[in-house]
Formats: sequence, structure tokens, C-alpha cells
Amino acid sequence: MKKLLLGLSLLAVPFLTDAQTDARLMQLPDVSDTQITFTFGDDIWVVPKEGGVAIRLTSPVGPEMYPRFSPDGKQIAFSANYNGNYDVYVMPTSGGVPVRLTYHGMPDMVQGWTPDGKSVLFTSGRESGKERFSQFYTVPVTGGLPSKLPVPYGEFASYSPDGKRFAYTDRSRVNRNWKRYRGGTAPDILLFDLAGYKTENITNNAANDELPMWIGDAVYYMSDNGPEKRNNLWKYDLKSKQNTQLTEFKDFDITFPSNSAMEIVFEAGGSLYLFDIATEQSKRVEIQIISDQKGMIPKIVNVGSELQAASISPDGNRVIANARGEIFNLPAKKGFVTNLTNTSGVAERYPEIAPDGKKIAYWSDATGEYQLTVKTLGADSQTKTLTKFKDGFGYNLFWSPDSKKIVTVNQAMEVMLIDATTGSFSIIDQGKYMFEGNLQSFGVTWSPDSQYIAYSLSKKNRATSALYLYDTKAGSLSQFTSGFYADQNPAFSEDGKYLFFTTNRTFSPSYSDLDNTFIYANSSGVAVGTLNPTISSLISLKNDEIKVEEEKSEKEDDKKEDKTEEPKSIDFETANFENRIEMLEIETGNIGGLAALKGKLLYVRHPNTGAGNDSKSSLQLYDFEEKESKTVIDGVNGFSLSADKKKVMIFSMGKLAVIDPAPGQKIEDAVPTNDMQMTVVPAEEWKQIFNDVWRFERDYFYDPTMHGVDWNQMRTRYGGLIDQANSRRDVNIIIGDLIAELNASHTYNNGGDLESGPSMSVGLLGANFKLENGTYKIEKIIQGAPWDVEVRSPLLKPGVDVKEGDYILAINGEPIDTSKSIYAALQGLAGKTIQLTVNSSASMSGAKNVLVEPLGSEARLRNLAWINEFRKRVEEATDGRIGYIFVPSTGVDGQNELFRQFYGQMEKEGMIVDERFNNGGQIPDRFVELLDRKPLAFWAVRDGQDWAWPPSGNFGPKVMLINGFSGSGGDAFPDYFRKREIGPLIGTRTWGGLIGISGAPSLIDGGSVTVPTFRMYDPDGTWFKEGHGVDPDIEVVEDFESLAKGTDAQLDAAIKEVMRLLNSSDRFKVPARPAYENRD
Repeated sequence: MKKLLLGLSLLAVPFLTDAQTDARLMQLPDVSDTQITFTFGDDIWVVPKEGGVAIRLTSPVGPEMYPRFSPDGKQIAFSANYNGNYDVYVMPTSGGVPVRLTYHGMPDMVQGWTPDGKSVLFTSGRESGKERFSQFYTVPVTGGLPSKLPVPYGEFASYSPDGKRFAYTDRSRVNRNWKRYRGGTAPDILLFDLAGYKTENITNNAANDELPMWIGDAVYYMSDNGPEKRNNLWKYDLKSKQNTQLTEFKDFDITFPSNSAMEIVFEAGGSLYLFDIATEQSKRVEIQIISDQKGMIPKIVNVGSELQAASISPDGNRVIANARGEIFNLPAKKGFVTNLTNTSGVAERYPEIAPDGKKIAYWSDATGEYQLTVKTLGADSQTKTLTKFKDGFGYNLFWSPDSKKIVTVNQAMEVMLIDATTGSFSIIDQGKYMFEGNLQSFGVTWSPDSQYIAYSLSKKNRATSALYLYDTKAGSLSQFTSGFYADQNPAFSEDGKYLFFTTNRTFSPSYSDLDNTFIYANSSGVAVGTLNPTISSLISLKNDEIKVEEEKSEKEDDKKEDKTEEPKSIDFETANFENRIEMLEIETGNIGGLAALKGKLLYVRHPNTGAGNDSKSSLQLYDFEEKESKTVIDGVNGFSLSADKKKVMIFSMGKLAVIDPAPGQKIEDAVPTNDMQMTVVPAEEWKQIFNDVWRFERDYFYDPTMHGVDWNQMRTRYGGLIDQANSRRDVNIIIGDLIAELNASHTYNNGGDLESGPSMSVGLLGANFKLENGTYKIEKIIQGAPWDVEVRSPLLKPGVDVKEGDYILAINGEPIDTSKSIYAALQGLAGKTIQLTVNSSASMSGAKNVLVEPLGSEARLRNLAWINEFRKRVEEATDGRIGYIFVPSTGVDGQNELFRQFYGQMEKEGMIVDERFNNGGQIPDRFVELLDRKPLAFWAVRDGQDWAWPPSGNFGPKVMLINGFSGSGGDAFPDYFRKREIGPLIGTRTWGGLIGISGAPSLIDGGSVTVPTFRMYDPDGTWFKEGHGVDPDIEVVEDFESLAKGTDAQLDAAIKEVMRLLNSSDRFKVPARPAYENRD
């Protein structure tokens, strides 16, 4: 018995040692007089401020954030998702059941407490006019309806000790991946008087000043204004009005400082530090974590929903699939599924089975760089690394029919021909305008005899593309279509006599309903050409003849049966190829990939531009004899034909399947992708993901010198933190810091295998409420302009007899609990019919019931109301002479808003274009083209009104409003507006980010990272001021005191300037009609 006990003791020692972890990567800390709280592994913990063993306080699925001690240190407020949304909760510091304080459907992020400890301060976008800024709210610890503070917009804040003033930032960069940023969005620390609204900027520099902490007669904050250009701790003395740097971290930025009366806690390089306010010294806090480290436990996961690529076997009986960096061998319908690689810490990508069915090729980063790898199939499977590339990323693989060669393309747009035995390779061509989408879709077609490779590239004219042919025997490359049109998707016929391809040689315009503009969409048809002049046309004329069959000897028949058919040698005469092409009788449209089989052609027909949302892509089969297309199956985006041409693999409606290449197919037995399982070892996978990100930036970033950053050093610095990661979110934080070192815009990362909490819709009534007479009163019903029918408050639906000032007493017959927010009674009710009990008084006597359907979001409704308030201000101030256009982005929504508002106000004498808070999108050259149309002519008519040409244009003066929240396309828009000399820019400097993104490979667990692949420079040969932004012609800094009082100083300045231009002598004036001529 003693031996048994001794054995248990010995076993217990390593178990306890492993469970107690010297914690790193603790986030979002706060400190009280005695304790530190922080997040670790997505949960909230507390520990004595001297350090030691931490205790976990929370454990729901998903992350909890921003824990903040109450002033007495007895409670912690935090943001968490226990019930379907991120809301404010409070709980005792010693642990206990969290109490929910907010219930709105928008995220509520805790900032701290009011000095008296009676309310929690938080930020939310619930009533913001644009989902680009947040506002401050307080909610009582006892519950109830939150109160909005008068600060116009803000992100992080701290009360003065007496609670009368407020140190805050109206914007924030702390969650953006851009170090050493100096653009128009860089925040300053502002002091705001909560009574009189007077505002003072106490930093007012180009650096990033954030996270204010008001302690006594000083405001402490985080800033990268020092010589290190790292975030460090700073102090503003309220008496001397001097700013002083307090810490000097050089390798890592400090993050999220927070304070008690005596100390400030912050994170740097994965550790927590405690800064003593009296001595101005920092010390590292040693913290141990005892937990199961659930995020690190290897797990068996089903990866059927993570399919990345697939290849069909030559006979169509098996499928090789790629999911989460593993390669699987699956049956087409029934049979076993096996993981061929089993390498959690290695990424395998783009597997392709050889036409001989004996081996597969794929890319693997097992060596530290992506190499072409070949693996034989069978019981004695062997794996061979073929290449020794020092960098780069390869895409789809295309075997030659004889299974001896492979063609692929890499991130440098190099088309490579690789020997499948030796790994030797040659670069046979290189594209010029290929980015992620083009690289993923790049394909080649091999001639049946394995001699020729045909493909499409755009090299000279970006609007068109040409077909190219590489002769593997001669080692020669030739262009065989002119490039006058967009020729794509080449495919050799089965017998090697013809080449099919798509081409946009049919022009039929579609005209706008609003003006005389037009586009050429749905213009692709299918062409076929003979490989040399001796081959008859596939569309040859027919003539009925008497067919006389010659008798053959039995000997000749025996020879024919014994003969194994070998691919015939093909003579491709590229000269004058276009003279030999003809268009097949296939209706033009959006036509995708082609594949030929005997007597037929497979192709994908995508929905035409302008088709309804219900339209689906379909796989079509064109019969050369019948000259007719028939549908194989609907809902298909791509397909792959087996080497024997008898089966086709499709992905349709979320299912992978192998079907016959014949009309009228249905998926009866899908490939059993749900049986694909793998063991994920998080620590191994996270290292691979980090390495992938580092390599992607190295290989795709537009500047090969990486903006002068020592990229290898960054790999060492941040790679060392990966070993300390305890969750996938930790990995994202580390990756974000890594790519932020590039000092470039558009460096984003997100997603991956993250644990997420539940989701619940909250019914919203499109109104503001206040608690009055013991119940909830409708203070304001939100509405946009009368013509805004896109979304309206449910309370304004015709027949709903509810008005402002009415009280809502019950919902679905249940009296509303006024100790909670009204939204507590609307949980899960979005989009459902509900009954409101309302009355003009706070009494059930005389109350009535009405039926409404709550909204799931008020964001667009509040946005429309916000826009309409600006429009009304302009209309009133200019007597209706000036139009107002708000452009929220340069994406589709911004394009729609610009055109909607422009055409609705085209008759105005001038326009104010407001692109403040513009969140970018596409390059807005069409935006400025619309605004910059010049009059070319006027047309006189006998009756009615003369009109101008172009008929859709506004020729009056225009001004544009800009601010630091405008970026990306929101930088380009004012930049182009200025270059076209349309009018002056008014406001403050924009974000300053025009190093753009064009896509990047996905991470193996579904996460994503962006790589800036192009940067804008001006016609004079100078770079756009990245990290600076577009400067205004007339600077008008945000006046938060005026904004709090309801006056927009920037808009007023725009009104003043456009009216000045309107009244100037050199503005354009419509000419008077000339006198009628005597034409006799």
C-alpha cells in the first residue's frame, strides 16, 4: 500500500508542475489597492498586485474583456457574452454570479466606473449616426436604462476625481495594426467639462496619445511620441501643462495601461508591469496560472466544412481533398477515408492526383518553405520533396497527361514548368497583373500528347488578355491570339485537333435607368479554332451522302483490337490561329472554365450581371452534333473532369460530389467529406500559422525592402511569443503586432479557430426611451427623410397608433421590469410579431395593444436620420439652393448613396459632399467623374425647359468635408477631388492609407491576414503621403463643445464656403438662349 501511495505522489509532481504556468500574454489589466485583474486565455483572472498564483473568475465560451475594479476594489465590471451579445456585467472581486447590466444588441465595452462607484462607464455604437464611432454611456450598478453622456463621440475615457470633467479620446488606434503611425486619425487626449461642454486638447501632437488615466492633478496616458516611437507611459501635469515621458520601452510597446490611486499596470512583451506613481519606477509582476490550459489541448476535429481544394482520380472513383492543411483520400461515394499527411504543424496545399493515378503532388512547408512534394499512393507510400525554393508560394498544379511534368504559378506571377521526377524547373512565362484572385484561378491546358501548354495572360493591355502556347519539346513560347479581346480559359479537345476558349467578342450595351451611361456586361462567348489549317472546321457544313463501307479482313480486325492507342503527335501551327477560329452557338454571358470530352464541351454559366439574387451558376454540356447546351446540374461554381473523361467532380450547395458528365444530374451520393478528421495540436498549428504570416508578408508585400524593417529580426522577436500563446486570440494579437511593424496601412488579421459565445437577436423599435413615472416613455421615434423607405421604425408603420410621448407598459402581455433596460424585454424578438401595450399616460387604464415587428438593427435607420439632419441644416441655411450628399464609403453602399443623393438633388445650384467618417472600399475614380461633369452643350426646345448635356450633371460649385475618420478610398476620394479641381477640402486631415490589398492566401485554420500589395503614387512621380493623409484646404478642427450643443462647425464652414463660391463672379452660369435665327 505504501508503494502505491508513493507512486501516486511521484505521478502528481509533474502534473502539478505542468499545470502551474508562468503566465505571459496577459491582456487588458487593471489594478486596485490590493489586486490586479487581467484577461488570459479569453478569461478574467485576479492576482495579488505583488504577484503569485492567479484565480480565474470567468469561464464562458469566447473572450471576456476590459475588466475594471470598482473604486473600492470590491467589484469588477467587464464586457462578456453570456447571453448572445457583448454586454456589461459586474461581479464580486472574490467571484460569484455575474450580474448583467446592459441588454442592447450592439456591443457594450466597459471603460471604468464613475468616481462614486455607483455606475459603470462604457462605450457603444447603439445610437451612433455612423458605425465608425462610439459614444459614452453610464449604467447604474443596480441596473436600469443606460444614460448617454454629452460627449459627441469617444473611445476611451477617465473621470476627474470629482466627476465633473472627463479625459478622453474621440478616436483610437490601440486595436489597429499600424505602429509609428502619424496620420489624421492619430488621437489626442481631450478634457471635457460635463456641465458646460468646454473642451481642451492637452497633447495636440502628431503621435498617438491614448488611454487617459486621471490621477490627482495629472492625466497619465499612453503615447508613442518619444524617440523610441514605441508606446510608453506619459504624464500631463494639469498645473504646469507639461507632458513628460515616464517609461522607455524600446523593443515592445506597452499596451492598455490602467490605474489605481497609487499605481498603473500595463502589459509589454507578454508580461505585466506595475508602475509606482510616487517613485515613477516600473517592475515586472510574476504571475502563475493554474488551469487545464484548455486552449492547448490537442483535439480531434472534423474538417469537412474547411475544404480548400480537391482533385478527382483518373477513373473518378476517388477524390483527394485538402482541408486545414491536411490531405485526405476519399471515396467518390462509399468507402474509407484516410488522412494521408497527419501533420498538424505543417501546411499541405493544392493537392493534385497524377493522370496515371499512382501519385499526388502538392505544396508542403515541412522544410520551412513551401516546396513541391510528390507522394506515391498505395501501401508502400513514399514522400519526396522535389524542390528547394528559398521563398515563395505556389498555387494550383497541372499535371501533363503522361504524368511526367507539372505546371504551376507562384506569387511572383511566374509560370513554372517542373520535372515531376527531378524537381528541376524553368520559368516559361510571367504575368504582369495577377494578384490573389487571378493566381488562384490561373489554369493551363495540356495537349493530349503532353507537348503543348496553353494558357491565358494579360501582359500589355489590362482590359484584354491573350492566349499563349509553350512547346515543351522546342522550349519555345508564342502568343497565338492578338490580345485585342479578353481570351481566356483555353481547353484542348480530346483528340488534340481543336482549342476552345472563352472570349468577349460580342458587344451589347446595357444602359442606366438614371442617365445615359452604359456598361458592357455578359459579353463572353465560346470560340473554337483548329490547331492547323489541315484540320476541318468543327462547325463544318453537312451534306447527306451514301456511305459505302469497305470490307476488312479478319487479320486487320485482330490488329485493331490488339493495338493500345497512344496519343497522336500534334502539330500546333500558331501562325494565323485567329483566322481559324469560329464562335460556337452558345449564348453569350458570364461563362467560366471549359473542358472537352468526345463530341461535347463542359462549361460553367454564371448568373448574368443584373440577374436576381436567386440566380445560380450551372454546369452546362454543349453537344457539337446537336449544337445545343443542356444543364448538367445547377448550383455549381466549378468542376473538374477526370482524366478518362467519364466523371466530373463538382462542388454544389456545400457538397462535393462526383457525377456523370451528362444532362439532368442530381447529387445522390456526395463525397463523404464529413468523415474527414484530423488531430489538431494547437501549439504546433499556431507556429505554422505565424510562419505563414511572416512568409506571406515577406513574399507579397509591395516593397521588397519591407519599408526598411529588419524582417528576420521581427520573426525572432514576435515568434518567441508564440510559445507563450494560450489561445488562438493570443496568436492573433502577436500576428497583429508583427505586421504592424511594417508601418503600413491595410495590415489586418482576424478569424481562425476561435471560440465564440452564443448569438441572440434583440428586437429594436427604432426609438429612444427614458424612464419616467415608473415606466418607459418614447422620447423620440427615429426617422430619416420622408423618401427614405429602405428602413423605418416599426412604430411608424401605417396603422400602428403610437407616437412620441407614449408609454410602453408591457410586451407580449408581460409588464416591463423597469429595474432593467427596456431591451431586456426584447431579447430574441427581432423580426417577430410582438404585442406592445401602450398608453399616453403611465397607467394601464385606457391602454391599448398594437402589433409591431422589431428590427434586428437600427444602424441604417439611425444613419439615415443622421444624414437627414445634416441635409436639413444645409437646406435651411441656404434657402434650399445647396444640396447635401453624405458618402459613407467608397464601396457599394457609398456608391449607392452618392448616386441616390446626387440624382435626387441634381437641380441644386451647388453641393456639399460630406465624406467624413468614410470607411473606404474601391478606388473612387467614378465618384469624382460624376461630380466633375462639365457642360458640353445645351438643347433648346419650343415648349418645356431647355436642358444641358450631359443630361446628368451638376455644374455649380462644390466643396468636400473630410476628417481623420476618412481613410483608404476615403483618402483617395478627396485626393482625386482636389486633383480634378472640383472644389476645396474642408475639415481635418484624413487617415492616410493608400497602400492597398488585393488578397492573400488563407491561413490553414480559416484565419486571414492581409498583405499590402500595391501603393499609390502621383502623376508627378511622388508617393502619396502614407501615414499622413490628405490635408484640407480650409482647416476646421472638430469643436466638441459646439457639437455637444448641436452645432457642427465643419458643416457651417462648408456652407459658408459654398455660398461664397456660388456668389463669386467666376462661377459657371447657364447661358441665355440665343435669339432664333432666320434660316431663310
